[in-house]
Amino acid sequence: MNDTQRIDTLIEALPYINVFQNNIIVLKYGGNAMVNDSLKESVMQDVLLMKSVGIKPVIVHGGGPFINDMLSSLSIESEFKKGLRVTDDAVMEVAEMVLSGQVNKDIVKHYNKIGGSAVGISGKDGNLIKVKKKFIEETGENGEIETIDIGLVGEIETIDTTLLTLLINNDFVPVISPVGVDMNGDTYNINADYVAGEVAGAIGADKFILLTDTKGVYRDKDDETTLLSELTLAEVDAHIESGIISDGMIPKVECCSHAIKKGVKQAHIVDGRIKHSLLLELFFDAGIGTMIIPHEGGRVL
Repeated sequence: MNDTQRIDTLIEALPYINVFQNNIIVLKYGGNAMVNDSLKESVMQDVLLMKSVGIKPVIVHGGGPFINDMLSSLSIESEFKKGLRVTDDAVMEVAEMVLSGQVNKDIVKHYNKIGGSAVGISGKDGNLIKVKKKFIEETGENGEIETIDIGLVGEIETIDTTLLTLLINNDFVPVISPVGVDMNGDTYNINADYVAGEVAGAIGADKFILLTDTKGVYRDKDDETTLLSELTLAEVDAHIESGIISDGMIPKVECCSHAIKKGVKQAHIVDGRIKHSLLLELFFDAGIGTMIIPHEGGRVL
């Protein structure tokens, strides 16, 4: 790239930088970008640049693979039902240790190491996330709907943004692990995608970005050339109904849709396997993922 091309790149990014100044952007950090060291560094650099140009990032992370590794090393078995980990006391103890300890503090370490100022918290801190016990339903052998107890898995009831607002207003990047408490103070594991969407809505975020291991939503899930770069809420519902959006993509788009219904202006599903994917999606005309907006004409920029 010659000097003129470098300048052109900066000029292309300038309108986006101006528009997004002082915007709160919630990032759901997960997938390959969490386990690949090069991608991890890329994400932290992207977040630091966002912060440096006046954006206010908030990070919510998962950590399923790390929990799996720790459970395996401790010879503790766990299972999943409808994509949710069945969580007994032993599994919850490991999940909290890994999520709020190992993973959370590793993200903080990497971000602070390159010059940022991050603070790691869980949903327990400052009563950030209050939950109730979540149950799932399955069809039994007799065809009747059965309610299944999956243990210490939480369904979010309230988000108290007091601590988040304090951190954001004092120039810190909050890094949130998806652990919350119920009214009795008992600890629950929560799906990180839903935590991110709920936090985005509660904090009044301008954008919600979901880092995944896919390029976005495809019209044909087996053909990457059919990437849908923009969807409205109505189109999301229609594509779920028709089967265009299916399987593991459903909770991702539902999470984005929920954030928008809570007041977030735009949501993005972005491929975290691409270096600097956050900057490419935010600051350049083409973008690289799928953007979900409230309705036709609802795009900010």
